[in-house]
Amino acid sequence: MTSFVSGQRWISDTETEQGLGTVLTFDSRMVTLLFPATGETRLYSINNCPLTRVEFNPGDRVESHEGWTILVAEVIEKNGLLTYCGTLPDGEPCQLPEAELGNHIRFNKPQDRMLAGQIDQNSNFTLRYKTLNYNHSLRKSPLRGLVGPRTSLIPHQLHIAREVSQRHAPRVMLADEVGMGKTIEAGLILHQLLTTGRANRVLILLPESLVHQWLVEMLRRFNLRFSVFDEERCRQADDENPFNTEQLIITSIGFLSNDDERRQQALEAEFDLLIVDEAHHLIWSEEETNPEYQCVDTLAQQIPGLLLLTATPEQMGTKSHFAHLRLLDPDRFHDLAAFEAEESRYEPVAEAVQELLDNNNQTLPAQARDHLINFLGDDSKALINVLETGEEDARNTARTQLLRRLLDRHGTGRVMFRNTRAAVGGFSGRAVQGYPQPLPELYEIALEEETFYRHNLYPELAYQAQIRVDDMDPWWKVDPRVDWLINLLKLLKKEKVLVICANANTALDLENALRILSGIPAAVFHENMSIIERDRAAAFFAEEEHGAQVLVCSEIGSEGRNFQFAHHLALFDLPEHPDLLEQRIGRLDRIGQTEAIKIHVPYLQGTGQEVLFHWYDRGLNAFADTCPAGSMVQMHLGEELTPYLQPGSKSSEADIEALLTKAAEMNTQQMEHLHKGRDRLLELNSRGLASSEDMINDIEEQEQPRQLKRFMEKLFEGFGVESEDYSKHCLVIRPGSHMITTYPGIYEDGMTVTFDREMALSREDMHFLTWEHPIVTEGMDMVLTSELGNTSVALLKNKALKPGTMLLEAIYVVETSADRTLQLDRYLPATPIRCLIDPAHNNLSEKVAFDTLNAQLQPLKRGVAKKLVNAQRAPFLTMIEKAEACAKEQVQPIVSTACQNLLTDVTEEIKRLAALKVVNPNVRSEEIEYLKNRAALGHQALQKAVLRLDALRIMIAG
Repeated sequence: MTSFVSGQRWISDTETEQGLGTVLTFDSRMVTLLFPATGETRLYSINNCPLTRVEFNPGDRVESHEGWTILVAEVIEKNGLLTYCGTLPDGEPCQLPEAELGNHIRFNKPQDRMLAGQIDQNSNFTLRYKTLNYNHSLRKSPLRGLVGPRTSLIPHQLHIAREVSQRHAPRVMLADEVGMGKTIEAGLILHQLLTTGRANRVLILLPESLVHQWLVEMLRRFNLRFSVFDEERCRQADDENPFNTEQLIITSIGFLSNDDERRQQALEAEFDLLIVDEAHHLIWSEEETNPEYQCVDTLAQQIPGLLLLTATPEQMGTKSHFAHLRLLDPDRFHDLAAFEAEESRYEPVAEAVQELLDNNNQTLPAQARDHLINFLGDDSKALINVLETGEEDARNTARTQLLRRLLDRHGTGRVMFRNTRAAVGGFSGRAVQGYPQPLPELYEIALEEETFYRHNLYPELAYQAQIRVDDMDPWWKVDPRVDWLINLLKLLKKEKVLVICANANTALDLENALRILSGIPAAVFHENMSIIERDRAAAFFAEEEHGAQVLVCSEIGSEGRNFQFAHHLALFDLPEHPDLLEQRIGRLDRIGQTEAIKIHVPYLQGTGQEVLFHWYDRGLNAFADTCPAGSMVQMHLGEELTPYLQPGSKSSEADIEALLTKAAEMNTQQMEHLHKGRDRLLELNSRGLASSEDMINDIEEQEQPRQLKRFMEKLFEGFGVESEDYSKHCLVIRPGSHMITTYPGIYEDGMTVTFDREMALSREDMHFLTWEHPIVTEGMDMVLTSELGNTSVALLKNKALKPGTMLLEAIYVVETSADRTLQLDRYLPATPIRCLIDPAHNNLSEKVAFDTLNAQLQPLKRGVAKKLVNAQRAPFLTMIEKAEACAKEQVQPIVSTACQNLLTDVTEEIKRLAALKVVNPNVRSEEIEYLKNRAALGHQALQKAVLRLDALRIMIAG
């Protein structure tokens, strides 16, 4: 039985944070301890108390409760109490009774905890060592930040994310065509910047209609918890500047552009990155700009990083495109005329690129050769000669080098990424069907009084504006398109149909008509609804069994939302601009769409609707395919088109046919021009020269769902979280009744998690755990920042060893402290060094693997373990000294390798950017200066790396 004496000092094995306890009272059954550091009192059963007597030994340095320290030379015991005799720092002799020991003494270092009898389970030692190794591998991985998101592994998205996120304060435009995943690309870039420490504070500006959608996407796909800011949230903030209260903020662009005070506060909040979606709404000209553009321009001048997202970068023509580039780099894009002249030079170069790709190791045509030399300079002649005369491998290498140089020198290729459907492939196609409807007499009467041509496109507006009689029928009882839609829905039965019309009131009335006339379950979605109401409508439409068959949207439904689970699109009317039409179709025609899109277009004969349908169908081919040239054609021929859209237009069919033929020819020419010119180079740069398949394979290999599942089961077990198998690669986890601390991210009522990406993409109700998920990373941090598993004593079952033989396993860590933005984790993450010392003081770590040794170990009861440690104190301390000496020998090679890798990477990048800056002014000087500064600071920090003992395990053969 344990002997207690009043005044003795003990420590609680389960509550080490209480410090040293003092025995107050005891009897045959119970003992009471006071913990002066916290003022807490505890009552323990003597027969089963989790307490360890605090005893120091000669050579230890011990602190008194008054703060002075003594170097122990002798320990005297009298009546069960200890007195430590030794010397003060100045050499004066001194005595320290144990009752006067410092109350806050804690045994944090592994050797102190081991000698104090604070011994952990062997399974937790294993967990700690595995966590150290996994943490080291993850932080060093070049894929860090790309593994965690719940997204499909799509090559062009991963290429853009890796390319952009490696830059300092990236400023780029993501301009992939509709449905190519710009939001995913922005999220991947953002996730990697945050994970690697290149950004900490982020502001996202969006149209009001997309705020909640982005909020949900950032959380569901990227585990990023943004806060939505509006006037009410700002008023509730504790800080004078509400934008200082959160790191990740989403707000509507209208909120900031219309409020000077809030905009100024956002400016002063020092964000690292600004993201702006639907950037084509930012209007600029040399004469005037809209408030949204002015707002973004002001913020972009202050915030280092900027991502602009738009599927239609040239929606308003070259000037609009230039205006967006001007936001990215006003010093580089300051002259519109110079920009237009520069862009015109790329077409012959693109033709040469095509020759490079298509020549199949044949001699280049003279014209293509001349274009390449003129663009790249005389130093390209040697590569061209190799391309034409060298061996096959040399020719392939030369071709790749020439293409890379062309892309490096491409004007906007560094600041703009635009992938096209044609280049990426994998889309299911489209089919359009027009449905001519007779013009109702009442509509005809209404249009006779109209002069506003929009009412010829949307005649229900003319009817409501011009027909003023008592008890007039609502327009939907007059309009034949309503009956047509009801018949279509009945024909398609349970298939989902997205209906889009231009006006919110039309959408509301149409949903009302469907309910009254047919009873077909329908949802409505328009700009006058709250964000929550819109999300409910979208969810009702998405529900398979009991959801709405049809969702009726106003034009707002064509921005940002993804309804790719539907395959039928009914355009109740047509928008006035081809880019808006492409946005409508893009709600269904996206990556991941499994069927061809069926586009249904009713139109009223003899109105602007009929002309507009044929304009899009035969003039621009905008239904069957994407129409990147449509805005340019409409800009050139818009004045000729407008008269045909006016009410009461008397134009002949021959005139309309002539215009459609002219539009088709111009569209073909513009498409050829885009294909030959800048688009070809952008396509190459946006997709990447090298295949992304290797990166995808590396991500899939790093995911290792089985290994991660096994590790997390052990991690959950270590912290008392209950877990049980749900299915292959899936667990149900919930807080356990014996949890030693709160585990962040786990719901009180439990949650289902999966480690399989395909499962996560098909089951949104499951949480997708990867090595980068907060539940995983925070759990690993909890292990490494605590004492869990940093001491252990085990029985070693090995017949080759003499019983009683002691081995010491010591785990050290080489680490450095530096600003996260230096990203030294890539070169020197916390690096474990394992030493295995035998009684002859040999290091056996290279001969005996950790897992091999671990498999031969059996747990020991804590009481037995404590006695073994006390009995082996002297050899234990000697073996620690030997282990530290062995570990120190490995530090300098590790640090030297890290320094060399850092300098090699940064030097190569500086050389590349410096050479590139000579021929491509889009390379900013601050990027090069940042790299130079980062190399100097990083090298300095690496040289200060230190060695730290992290964990100890004693193994006794038996």
